[in-house]
Amino acid sequence: MKLATVFLLSTIKFLGGPLAGSKMGLGFWPTLGLTVAGMMTSVFIISGVGRTWVLHRQQQRRLRRVPVFSRRSRNIIKVFKRFGMGGIAFLTPVLLSPIGGTVIATLLGVPRQRILLHMLWSAVLWGGVLTLASARIGHMLHH
Repeated sequence: MKLATVFLLSTIKFLGGPLAGSKMGLGFWPTLGLTVAGMMTSVFIISGVGRTWVLHRQQQRRLRRVPVFSRRSRNIIKVFKRFGMGGIAFLTPVLLSPIGGTVIATLLGVPRQRILLHMLWSAVLWGGVLTLASARIGHMLHH
């Protein structure tokens, strides 16, 4: 049950995985592995159905006459133009969600293989940092 909780939290909100793993007393490597696997499961699924979903959303937006650009979408495009897919991947675990980051990359036309590659290194990097930080903070709170 602990393992499933860490995995499922990481599919939706990345930070939830390391926090839950630390709280439940899981070690560094199991928590990191489940956190990365959770995020990558979301990325794999969303990037697979992403193109169809993007076309559907564009059609809905046109029918409702919703503005395409908001302040948030303009900031995301600025990050993408300046830092590319690496910038979106870097920000996904901490500011966006695995689903949100993948949807953004898909909307921006990034090929699926690039999305998967960049999200993987980001998940490993942030998974390690956040798992280590949660374990350290949890250890300090218990003593």
